[in-house]
Amino acid sequence: MFNVVRKEMQWGNAKLVLETGKIARQADGAVKVTYGETVVLCTAVGAKQPRPDVDFFPLTVNYQEKAFAAGKIPGGFFKREGRPSEKETLVSRLIDRPIRPLFHPQYRNDTQIVCTVLSHDMENDPDVVSMIGTSAALTISGLPFLGPIGAARVGYKDGEYLLNPSTEAIKESELDLVVAGTRDGVMMVESEASELSEEIMLGAVKFGHEQFQGVLDLIIDLAEEAAKEPREVAELPEGYDALVDKITGLGTEGLTAAYANVVKQERSAAVSAAKADIVEKLGDDVADTLKGKVSSIIKDLEKDIVRGAILKTGKRIDGRTGADVRPILGEVSVLPRSHGSSLFTRGETQALAVVTLGTGQDEQIVDALDGEYRESFMLHYNFPPYSVGEAGRMGSPGRREIGHGKLAWRALHPLMPGKDAFPYTTRIVSEVTESNGSSSMATVCASSLAMMDAGVPLARPVAGIAMGLIKEADDFAVLSDIMGDEDHLGDMDFKVAGTENGITSLQMDIKITSVTPEIMQIALKQARDGRLHILGEMAKALPEARGEVSGNAPTITQFSIPKDKIRDVIGSGGKVIREICEETGAKVDIEDDGSITVAHTDGAKGKQAVDWIKSIVAEPELNHIYDGKVVKAVDFGAFVNFFGARDGLVHISELAPERVKQVSDIVKEGDQVKVKVIGFDDRGKIKLSMKRVDQETGADLEAGEAE
Repeated sequence: MFNVVRKEMQWGNAKLVLETGKIARQADGAVKVTYGETVVLCTAVGAKQPRPDVDFFPLTVNYQEKAFAAGKIPGGFFKREGRPSEKETLVSRLIDRPIRPLFHPQYRNDTQIVCTVLSHDMENDPDVVSMIGTSAALTISGLPFLGPIGAARVGYKDGEYLLNPSTEAIKESELDLVVAGTRDGVMMVESEASELSEEIMLGAVKFGHEQFQGVLDLIIDLAEEAAKEPREVAELPEGYDALVDKITGLGTEGLTAAYANVVKQERSAAVSAAKADIVEKLGDDVADTLKGKVSSIIKDLEKDIVRGAILKTGKRIDGRTGADVRPILGEVSVLPRSHGSSLFTRGETQALAVVTLGTGQDEQIVDALDGEYRESFMLHYNFPPYSVGEAGRMGSPGRREIGHGKLAWRALHPLMPGKDAFPYTTRIVSEVTESNGSSSMATVCASSLAMMDAGVPLARPVAGIAMGLIKEADDFAVLSDIMGDEDHLGDMDFKVAGTENGITSLQMDIKITSVTPEIMQIALKQARDGRLHILGEMAKALPEARGEVSGNAPTITQFSIPKDKIRDVIGSGGKVIREICEETGAKVDIEDDGSITVAHTDGAKGKQAVDWIKSIVAEPELNHIYDGKVVKAVDFGAFVNFFGARDGLVHISELAPERVKQVSDIVKEGDQVKVKVIGFDDRGKIKLSMKRVDQETGADLEAGEAE
């Protein structure tokens, strides 16, 4: 029934197995990948006919984690997987980025990749496994994919690189880097690092590239036995070359003049006018089979004009040289009621970052395959349409917004103080108010300033810069601080963030088949120079974190109580802690180890809550006098509440027994009294003596004295 082809190899600390021919046989390509006991099914399907009149490749990647893979049942009312999680969205992007440039340039068929996590061993992250499975599925599918690609995760600890460290080992690593590429070079890098040098980061990329060469061999071995016949890609229609020549003649002068405008809005208007002029001059003198190609030919002409000018003259669209960074202005405390805020402007890119400080109750609870955890640092990136002068749909965050937000989060996360030093939950919202290239790196800079403005004790400021590449044959130019047009028309988007000490995040996407180590080394050095320049400009606004948190933020007090006293603070059914919160308005978090965090925007109310809790857990002193309140009068004495929630008994023998037959003759429920601790019974219950007091003045009354 099945024609199963299976290939395996030892890779790092686990066995890697590729298998096809048994599951999902109707897909163009389907491979089940096993690494350790993590299993992912990767499928690739391409439509039989191209989508008409599109000038882009319609590729969709869906990575999905099934709860059963970890032996779990999804939470919520419906008990089934819902919308993609942040992790699923990020991994989908991770898979998409290295494979997209490797499809045939004329391929326009709808293509879908689906990666389904079937088993997770809690040691090997399914993301790299899914990238390898996708590569294998595409390689055997017959689709016009110019792969395969390999991928690997690289860690770094004690001066050594680690191949595919486990999920636990990566927590102790100074580096979490995923690299993907072909035999010849690197296509994609994604990483978070603890202020590592450019040399270490470049070494990690090289190490990963070397280590996945065996995976490429394994995929090729699989394809030699299981690959389908390659599909033919529709050839360019007759007359295409002549149309290219005609459009080049009609449009070169106008587009060259349009791109001479240094202001984005003026340049965009001029480019649109030049394109319209080309279409008008073409008129109806275009064959029906070629009409859908006009837009892509004009785009290629734009590309040639911009790229050629940079390589020939060394001057960019806005007149800068390759290493120049656009003018920068950083501002802080731009919003009066926020806990921290900043406005970072670099050329025509601008980000408004706002910091809000909360308590442990504000932490994000993440239900992941490898277990539930809490996140106390959040960064949310928004890209409204007005930032590029457009009117568009506003909705929930898209893949791009989630990806850019996570990139900025990775850049800042290594510098965040621990919970012991800074007990706040920190949320940053970055609103991109203008965009002309690298809004994610502007978000890094703005967020760093905003946190320092809020008093978050960052170890050092963090800045980011986006690098670009123009490459024709052996000639190339590396560009610092790229604009939107340079990103769209260039060959590389290389984002580097870090401090003056080193790199904290690196992301690279290549639009050509690969990039050499020499180019990466030049880009990293140029990025460091640009990053240090940006840090210098940021320091003009605020050189370091403020000495204390904003007055608008809650005041947080941390202390510990004995674990056996937690029950007393919480009370039966939460009665005591609820009363404390309702009475004082404070937020109180109690951990299992007895750690308590009290937060309040009113310092006095916060102190009241702290004193209340401490009074509950403190032990009353023998022979010490306390204020109390009679909570119950019985035949044998009176129960008095004192010292917070403590109760003690004043025996009737202490209430002048010669003159009193009933306790109610002396005190009644609700009376304010003064009591003295005179001892403890065999069960640890408190014995009290008592003085009555005037209920209005609080003065001592002789009658009813126990002494």
